[in-house]
Amino acid sequence: MSSQDGPIVTISELRTHAGEVVALRGWVYNLRSSGKINFIILRDGTGFVQCVAALGEVPEETFKRVGELTQESSVSLTGKVREDRRAPGGCEITLLTLDLIAPSGDYPLTLKEHGPEFLLDNRHLWLRTPRQAALMRLRSDLVKAFRDWLDDNGFFLVDSPILTPSACEGTTTLFQTDYFDEKAYLSQSGQLYQEATALALGKTYCFGPTFRAEKSKTRRHLIEFWMLEPEMAFCDLDEDMRVQEELLSYAVQYLLKRRADDFKVVGRDTAALERVKPPFPRISYDEAVAILHQKGHEFTWGDDFGAPHETAISVEFDRPVFVHRYPVAVKAFYMKPDPDRPEVVLGSDLLAPEGYGEIIGGGQRLDDLATLERRLKEHGLPEAPYRWYLDLRRYGSVPHAGFGIGLERTLAWIAGLEHIRETIPFPRLINRIYP
Repeated sequence: MSSQDGPIVTISELRTHAGEVVALRGWVYNLRSSGKINFIILRDGTGFVQCVAALGEVPEETFKRVGELTQESSVSLTGKVREDRRAPGGCEITLLTLDLIAPSGDYPLTLKEHGPEFLLDNRHLWLRTPRQAALMRLRSDLVKAFRDWLDDNGFFLVDSPILTPSACEGTTTLFQTDYFDEKAYLSQSGQLYQEATALALGKTYCFGPTFRAEKSKTRRHLIEFWMLEPEMAFCDLDEDMRVQEELLSYAVQYLLKRRADDFKVVGRDTAALERVKPPFPRISYDEAVAILHQKGHEFTWGDDFGAPHETAISVEFDRPVFVHRYPVAVKAFYMKPDPDRPEVVLGSDLLAPEGYGEIIGGGQRLDDLATLERRLKEHGLPEAPYRWYLDLRRYGSVPHAGFGIGLERTLAWIAGLEHIRETIPFPRLINRIYP
């Protein structure tokens, strides 16, 4: 396509080219005709726009070529941008020329309702639809917002390994694999390694895939998911929660400013998100249990919360709520007990409102060598694979804390989704590893 046909632009840029001739490249999302006028809905990854080809206003050959197009054919075209508030994106294209790049065959995802299993079988194509594309843009900008805030607040990105010799959260949900003459595991979390890097650099984070072999089919669970895990030296529980609320609030407000159109596409009422600003409410585990009892839930102190319990607690608040100081028995071996009350830990979970449950888990880590050695034994974990982790307490131990935020659960809440499977490009579920 020559430059004399107009600048090559994306659909998202059309508003700044009203009245101009531009060139576009993309795919045919939909077609319709009223006889003398053909309409193309074009998509290019940044948005959707209607292109109008009227008989007599374009060459007869071009008009015929438009009429022969099929759904998802790839094309390049030129046209004049016309403002139209009724149209998607506020613009419409009056078509001038069109070239077919590649035709599309009998496309399986027609513009009708399809069942979830069919859509998941065709996830590689489902991603092309407006809702799924909007969710992927929201996901991309959510990652950017998280990383921007951390980078601007003194954190360094330091990658944790995917293959590990030991468990982080426990041994029952590990994927085991052969590592030459040894056994290795797919990472449940990069946290233990971030503790090492934080003691080298002060404040660090990792971001990558994590794996849990949980035989769960709930709308909140994935087998493979992405987690952001900051860690901070010289940090206590209160500071840890402050960082969490600042990070999450920044990310939500960033998306509200940049992705208003995408929120509309997914049908999200953003009024509740406008309230996501610090400080978040903080309640103790004891206070959370009292809320459950007041609501008639049968719950024993010392148990962990399930999805119904988290929902019952979170609906009492209009923004995310911290629940802190859980019983030692329900938290991981590395959590630091409260010196004033050793039966609970200096840890917290952040529960999203509207019934979405835990999106962040964090707290202070054990910084005492003897206590950590004892906790490993209590959890039935062998000391040898954790020797390096124990070294962090032998050589210059300091109070330190951190947290992990699940990208997909967080996006499910922000976008108001019913199921987490739409938050990741290719979901891995207990019964699905294709495509």
